[in-house]
Amino acid sequence: MEEKKNEFSQVLDVASLAGHILLENGAEITRVEETMQRIASHFGVDSGHFFVISNGIFTTGSLGRYANVEFIPIRGIQLSKIVEVNDLSYDIAADRCSLEEAGERLVAIRDRRGKAAWEQIAGSAFGAAGFAAVFGGSLMDCAAAFCVGALLYVFALGVSSRHFSKILAGICNAAVATALCLVSYRLGFGDSLANMIIGAVMPLIPGVAFVNGVRDLANSDYISGLTRLTDAMLGFICIALGVSISFLLDGRVFGGLITLEGMSTSAQTAGLLTQMLAAFVGTAAFADLFGAPRREYLRTGLIGAIGWGLYLALIRWCSAGIAFSIVLSTIVICILSRFTAVRAKCPSTVYVLCGIFPLVPGAGIFWFTYYLVSAQFLLSFHTGFSAVKAALAIVLGIIIAMEIPQRLFSRFSTRR
Repeated sequence: MEEKKNEFSQVLDVASLAGHILLENGAEITRVEETMQRIASHFGVDSGHFFVISNGIFTTGSLGRYANVEFIPIRGIQLSKIVEVNDLSYDIAADRCSLEEAGERLVAIRDRRGKAAWEQIAGSAFGAAGFAAVFGGSLMDCAAAFCVGALLYVFALGVSSRHFSKILAGICNAAVATALCLVSYRLGFGDSLANMIIGAVMPLIPGVAFVNGVRDLANSDYISGLTRLTDAMLGFICIALGVSISFLLDGRVFGGLITLEGMSTSAQTAGLLTQMLAAFVGTAAFADLFGAPRREYLRTGLIGAIGWGLYLALIRWCSAGIAFSIVLSTIVICILSRFTAVRAKCPSTVYVLCGIFPLVPGAGIFWFTYYLVSAQFLLSFHTGFSAVKAALAIVLGIIIAMEIPQRLFSRFSTRR
């Protein structure tokens, strides 16, 4: 009997560790619960009960009165760990891994370090440059954003992530990115200050928390969904505060707030193919920043490029409204992500989180902040409302796409 209790506890320990790794690295609640249940059920522990929220896992079992509560703080993600745990859970289900081997593999996954610093710096640089072009920047703006993006992550990895709280780090990172863009622009390196800043702060956008929050709400995980959306909103506020601080300090030094003429689009990067290439680069760079396996960079980049290309085609040639175009493009991105997940035998989270970024209203957030700081309140309200509409359109698109039955995708493979 005692041996049976020990095995029971070991199974739930392994399942809880798998859930911990998934939740800590950006998996949606449904995936965490399904993976834990799959592992426990395979080893004959059907009495285990798992309750998962965005920052905690509660595991209980009747045999031996097992109970385990883990607090899992919201932090940066490593999508490659989600992929590895997903693969492990299916190896377990296929009898290719014993309980002891599963525990050892999970410990190895948990302790594995993330991407090297130089890879993260490169991801930030290429992501900033790519999105500077996506939002209308010239080649010079992209070059400036590339440099600022690299310097931003040097600061983030070397200073803010080590010494500051999450909120203070978010504010400081945005302030540093904006200040570097202001310096670059005043030195003549860059054509459009707005496009430079928008591209430079894109690596700071809390898109993961936003997308996962929406997916959790769609799956009726209301507590987790609201918690993650609150975390995303806090991230947006930190970016707005950081941008505002740098503009105000620059205005104090130079005797007045710098004047921006509104959104501009460079003819150098306006072509559809150029825009899709920029979206590909930016999305693939974000896959790197989020720690996705390198083999997935191409797929994530293609999904992001297709979604952005569709959005532009609807706007330019079909006279579609912005909200409708975002909804339809989001649906296509999510469907492509689910098909690709089945074919590549990789969690759809990897593709959805990265592919959705070209549609995130980064420009709207910037212009809302700038107009607010410059006391242009009517324009600030207008751009802020437009950004909210774009965000809600993404929410609606994700919800619609995720309502499509999984069996329509699973027919292409026995694994999701």
